[in-house]
Amino acid sequence: MIRVTRLFKLFGLLMVGVLMISMMFAMPAAAKDKIIIGAARPLSGPLAFFEANAFGPLYKMWVKEVNAEGGIYVKEYGKKLLVEMKVYDDKSDMGTMTRLLDKLILQDKVDFIFPPASTAFLFAAAAVANRHNYILIGAEGGAASLVDKIKNMPYFFMVLNFSNHYQMPMLADIYKDLGVKTAAIMFIEDLHGIEYRDVALKEFARVGIEVKMVKSTPPDIKDVSPILKQAKALNVDAFCGFVYPDVVFPTVLTSQAIGYNPKAMLMGPGGNFEVIKYVCGAETIEGLMGEGAWNAKSSPAAKDFVDRFLKLYPPQALDWWGHNVYWAGLQVFKQAIERAGTLNQKKIRKIIATEKFDTILGPTWFENQMLAKDCYQGQIGQWQNGIFEVIDIGPKRTAKPIYPKPPWPPAKKKK
Repeated sequence: MIRVTRLFKLFGLLMVGVLMISMMFAMPAAAKDKIIIGAARPLSGPLAFFEANAFGPLYKMWVKEVNAEGGIYVKEYGKKLLVEMKVYDDKSDMGTMTRLLDKLILQDKVDFIFPPASTAFLFAAAAVANRHNYILIGAEGGAASLVDKIKNMPYFFMVLNFSNHYQMPMLADIYKDLGVKTAAIMFIEDLHGIEYRDVALKEFARVGIEVKMVKSTPPDIKDVSPILKQAKALNVDAFCGFVYPDVVFPTVLTSQAIGYNPKAMLMGPGGNFEVIKYVCGAETIEGLMGEGAWNAKSSPAAKDFVDRFLKLYPPQALDWWGHNVYWAGLQVFKQAIERAGTLNQKKIRKIIATEKFDTILGPTWFENQMLAKDCYQGQIGQWQNGIFEVIDIGPKRTAKPIYPKPPWPPAKKKK
């Protein structure tokens, strides 16, 4: 009888243990109220334009909308978690940016990180992120010369379209279709400019366009008139300026001032920003081409996004190259966390790499950690009647290209 009683007691203890273990697995993880996302961004310095007009407005808008919905549901915690941003100023300095990312991950112990601005900074950040096994979905930046490195950085995903992914091939095809025979190229002496120059030369040669001038500029060039006058003397059909906004805007205004009006002019990055209408004038930029391309006509989701954006920001903050793909990246990020049901980087990374998502672009997915070609809403745009129209050859075109571009209106005299 005593032996039987002991057996019952042992059985009871065993059942209690089993129950406790099952409860441990069923209970949510340790208390957590928010997801903290860190970023080193150019709040000051020469890259501050991108924080003000590119990814900067978007991540702030995304956090606002996510938190208005109560946060991101994470099954591991059994509830929605609010999002909090911790942003440091990298002062547009790469060394500062990488040190701040290490600080965010190692000292601040943020849950996730968001990208810095510009191609070179982005890939330096990707190396840091992969060293710590942190997911990094890119924003302002992308380069063909660095694509081979992506396979060695599995936690990095690139969303922005760029030179051979697939902008310059499309530009060459558009030029050929329009009858462009000759071109001139101005490029900035950095990773971005050199790459665009090289890919453009290759693609123009493919379609039989002769490039009669190739000129480099330093990032802080003050006077582009000698370059423009040389291109004018050569009488080329198309002029391409692969330079940043602080050179794009003066180039457009200087061309207008000296009467240099090629049949086609592409400027970027910078020609894609809505703010160019306010800097150079809406009439002045009529017919100007730029990299990237989408607008409110691209899809109902695109129109809805623009409507919501304009409730928070002035229209000059819109970016018709990157905003739709940056927003798609944020949507993918949120959906991947919800599907994973955890904040575990490895599990979320696998979902991003292998699954499809519903975003502003429609069905959205990555191929070899790069946004798939079919996801983009456009590669090349042109300003027409105040709208940055998609002029790609194919079904995504929202307007036929204007060629030749209209003459410049008379330059306004400075007061």
